[in-house]
Amino acid sequence: MSQKNETTILALALLLTVGIVGGGFWWFTNNGVKIGNNIIPNQQPGNNSSLQDRISFGEKSFTPGDISPVKKEGIEAIAAKSYDKAIANFTAALKLNRNDPETLIFLNNARIGSSKSYTIVASVPFGTDPNAALEILRGIAQAQNQVNSSGGIKGVPLRVGIANDDDNPEIAKQIASTLVSNSEILGVVGPNTSDSTLAAGTIYTSGQLVAISPTSTSVKISNFSRYVFRTVPSDFMAARTLANYMVRTLQKKNAVVFFNSQSNYSQSLKSEFVSSVSLEGGQVASEFDLSKADFSAAKSLEQATKQGAEVLMLAANTETLDKALQVIQINQKKLTLLAGDDVYTAKTLEIGREQAVGMVVAVPWHIDSDPKSDFPQKSRQLWGGDVSWRSALSYDATVAIIAALERNPTRSGVQQALLSSDFSATGASGTIRFLASGDRNAPVQLVKIIPGSRSRTGYDFEPVR
Repeated sequence: MSQKNETTILALALLLTVGIVGGGFWWFTNNGVKIGNNIIPNQQPGNNSSLQDRISFGEKSFTPGDISPVKKEGIEAIAAKSYDKAIANFTAALKLNRNDPETLIFLNNARIGSSKSYTIVASVPFGTDPNAALEILRGIAQAQNQVNSSGGIKGVPLRVGIANDDDNPEIAKQIASTLVSNSEILGVVGPNTSDSTLAAGTIYTSGQLVAISPTSTSVKISNFSRYVFRTVPSDFMAARTLANYMVRTLQKKNAVVFFNSQSNYSQSLKSEFVSSVSLEGGQVASEFDLSKADFSAAKSLEQATKQGAEVLMLAANTETLDKALQVIQINQKKLTLLAGDDVYTAKTLEIGREQAVGMVVAVPWHIDSDPKSDFPQKSRQLWGGDVSWRSALSYDATVAIIAALERNPTRSGVQQALLSSDFSATGASGTIRFLASGDRNAPVQLVKIIPGSRSRTGYDFEPVR
């Protein structure tokens, strides 16, 4: 395919905006922020937005696009401490848009008002990846709503703040410094990417504040800190599962990998896959760096074919997904496609379409993978559609912090509870326990893209049985 056609595909990928779909995922004060008696100071996170503009307990919205007038009134009311009015406004806003997790969090915060509460904060990338931010917040909002509706944590409700870190390691560090400095904040869910988690994790560690990432999979996070945990399996598990499927199930032994050398996640998944394929008796003939300015999907595929590749492994991250989608289009289903969990998006279905059918993706969880779980039914009732693995693992991270707060509602108490040998909680994806490394020993689910109607794109991710 010509360079011109590649550019056209990339432009199409960039122009297509993803709406709200089902099929396993939903997409879509002047002196500082006050919590109780503590003020979060304003800081400059390295760009034009002060930190005051990046943290909200209901006083501002991060959801992109226009918000409903009634939600706007609720935001103004909660900022003015008119909690009854805020409750009425947010309740009305949810009737207009029931799958907005930000509104549900604000509603629950308004219900708490100025009463005693335990406070946690979600560190999410609204500015750069709003779909991922909303997916993560759905899990957190569901857990908050659930515990507060049932009387709170031994009678004390859970308040949730939202911090917009833009998936930027430097901004994530500055947010971490601010959260650490506020003694009322007892835990953090996030950050989203491995790069941000590793950067902010140093601050959370020095401040002795627990952070549980639901989505950071880099192997570097294992044993990184006694204060950094995750509910998502590491790339070691995903890579091993994909390599096993490639060599034993597909009976194929020659692969090439597409990755982003600038991403900790992408580097980690690529390296683990190369090692796992080798252990299975296969080989990775070439590695193609999607982040290079001169990357050409057509030339890379031509080289892969000459090397006898049977499998294309896409270890792309969010920033390089458009280039990975070029590879899918140009491949024209000639070589078998495998991919990591960042490829599990509605955009992949929208852009990949028929050319992506048959691609197998390793994810931590799928809504149809455990018929015994009651989480899928409860989440569908709450949001009016299916949720993604990001929502499920964020729910698990929040449930874990809630369970730790029930034991000892202090920062040190939360950390000690999570590391305790007898700690366990029941989450969306089964029992939650943490190893001394901060990891959760959990399996990986393989899903395959098939034609289908649930996602409203004409294609769906379905579990590989």
